[in-house]
Amino acid sequence: MTVIAVIVGSTRQGRFAEKPARWILEHVRQRNNVEARLLDLRDYPMPFFDEAVTPGRPGRAPYANEVVQRWTAQIAAADGFVFVTPEYNFGPPAVLKNALDWVYPEWNRKAAAFVGYGSVSGARSVQQLRENAIELQLVPVRSWVAIPVATLMAHLKGGDVEKGLAELGPKADAMIDDLLWWTMALKSARASS
Repeated sequence: MTVIAVIVGSTRQGRFAEKPARWILEHVRQRNNVEARLLDLRDYPMPFFDEAVTPGRPGRAPYANEVVQRWTAQIAAADGFVFVTPEYNFGPPAVLKNALDWVYPEWNRKAAAFVGYGSVSGARSVQQLRENAIELQLVPVRSWVAIPVATLMAHLKGGDVEKGLAELGPKADAMIDDLLWWTMALKSARASS
């Protein structure tokens, strides 16, 4: 079974992130032989990374923080990821970047896809996350889902966002196709090395 983790990249009160995260999670769940899991950063309140040794250093001891241990175990168990991210000030939220920074080998040689929203549909946040992903030895897929500002505004005004998300179904399916292709290729390569 292939495990895809959908990561909710915002912890704000009244956040929009839950809606596209649950929407894309359902799209992933429709695929055969795929287990889709939702990883909500609200459930992993990690401190800001301040360890003396970086996660990428070979032979480092496991971190003592219990929340970080749970988070790391979830990342290790997944074969691929979908990051659902807002854009704050031309980039991803600090809580999401911090979650990336706590882990290293568990991200390596796995695929990543992105669902973005916010100013210019989260494009600048996704672009920065792609660069972070490469440094973590994740493989970011080219296709992604850009949620129009109108759908976010509907949420902020208490309106219906389901219609706006439903219109993005073909883009979500294309992104998931790419994600699963790369996930399977990398899973096979990891198993053979």
